[in-house]
Amino acid sequence: MILTLTLNPAIDMNYKLEHLAIDQVNRCGHVIKTAGGKGLNVTRVLKCVEADVLATGFLGGKTGEFIADELDHAGVAHSFVPIKGNTRHCLAIIHEGNQTEILEDGPSISKQEAAAFLQEYDLLLDRATVVTASGSLPKGLPKTFYQQLIQHAARKNRKFLLDTSGESLKEGIKAAPYLIKPNQDELAALIGEKADTEAELIASARRLAATGVKFIVVSLGKKGALGYFDGRAFIVEPPKIKAVNAVGSGDSMIAGLAYGIDRGLPPEEALTYGAVFGTLNAMEERTGYVDRTQVESFKRKITVRTVD
Repeated sequence: MILTLTLNPAIDMNYKLEHLAIDQVNRCGHVIKTAGGKGLNVTRVLKCVEADVLATGFLGGKTGEFIADELDHAGVAHSFVPIKGNTRHCLAIIHEGNQTEILEDGPSISKQEAAAFLQEYDLLLDRATVVTASGSLPKGLPKTFYQQLIQHAARKNRKFLLDTSGESLKEGIKAAPYLIKPNQDELAALIGEKADTEAELIASARRLAATGVKFIVVSLGKKGALGYFDGRAFIVEPPKIKAVNAVGSGDSMIAGLAYGIDRGLPPEEALTYGAVFGTLNAMEERTGYVDRTQVESFKRKITVRTVD
């Protein structure tokens, strides 16, 4: 089973406007409300390909009830820990080819709620093979919380895929997760210098691998991704596509990586599934969705090359 963590979920509200009029009334007839958060995007994509997946995290208030109901309606297994605070909203306004986002901070997690989550998490780890953790930490949790979760997973020999940024990523790396997926800017922040060429990217990945991270994936956007595993580097390149909605493609890549790792595939093939899921998601209007019937045929269009 793949266990997905969404510690700061949200109701994602997507408003599509032909034109955003500042300081005026804007009426919208195209509104999409979904159970959101990076980890839930991962969950939905895994559900699309019929993987054995279960979602956990924190939920509170009426917004939390909405998310639980949405997951139940979609047939997604979940075991969230209840909190006193209200789960947040996140607003995305699509207008004139742009996307303007307004993101609430979300609730503050108490020490008692954090302890309850750790207890539930340890029980779920007994059933899991792979763990994914995506997105920001909610207020109230220490920056070392992902580090704690990685250590708990390591004690039970579970592979932990960490997709976060900033201090949470820096602290998380200290516990040597199985996989991290920084983009080039996040990689530069971790290493302390920019990496633009393939040689520079590999050198940076090698430095991170020395900290104990087994599998490093550097997201390169439309160009695909660079993987570094056990001293070997490889580039996975998707074909050119007409993107419809790229939101959630990074989360979809994590879903593909988890899917491949859970099946015991070699790192190159696991990253190939990551590229497939990420690209297929960009071809859909819905966030966190891939067409299962296209996965294997699209996989044959992915180029994998070894880099010296």
